[in-house]
Amino acid sequence: MSEADRIGAAYERLDARWARRWDLANPGNRAILAERRRQSSRLLAEAGLLPLAGRRVLEVGSGSGAELAWLRELGAMAKDLVGVDLLPERVAAAQKAFPEIEFRQGNAERLEFAAAEFDLVLAITVFSSILEGAMARNVASEIVRVLRPGGALLWYDVRYDSVSNRNVRAVTAARVRDLFPSLRGEVRTLTLLPPLARRLGPLTGAGYPVLSALPPLRSHLLGLLRKPEGD
Repeated sequence: MSEADRIGAAYERLDARWARRWDLANPGNRAILAERRRQSSRLLAEAGLLPLAGRRVLEVGSGSGAELAWLRELGAMAKDLVGVDLLPERVAAAQKAFPEIEFRQGNAERLEFAAAEFDLVLAITVFSSILEGAMARNVASEIVRVLRPGGALLWYDVRYDSVSNRNVRAVTAARVRDLFPSLRGEVRTLTLLPPLARRLGPLTGAGYPVLSALPPLRSHLLGLLRKPEGD
């Protein structure tokens, strides 16, 4: 079985369970999402990329399409948004939910786009699902290829191994630098450990900020990595 086939099979089995786990009816999940989007917006603003109007954006591993759709709140135009996902079922569901956005099924090791076509690429919990080093390097290379000089990769992924899912592996800051040696920028810790956040219930509003201020309890890395203008 190829690495792409393994990933596809794993997530076909897990999708229903993960949908329940990340249900936004849980206030902890809502806090996680709000924090990530707030900090992502801040990074984009600091980099001078907002508003996103007129910028081409690609999401690798676009899943439900909700992240791309959210970018419209930051000024992105639907015609400039493109999502690519390995699973055809996810692509079909995203296209149904957001028909004004383009979604394609494909393996990100071979992105069917021209070089330097995108101003921004999103990789949200993608590389932690790729266990084979060669595939991870191929996907990273394709991301860099389709980024225009001065463009950016918005990165968010887990920094701890999953204790409940052997198909997820931590991606450390050192690994990010190894995958994207030509990109410039830093990743920072974010996100209260989800199993803990989900247990806060009515205490989420007060408890989440306090607990997430403790670095060991932050489970993910977030960063905006820029492609140098001369590349």
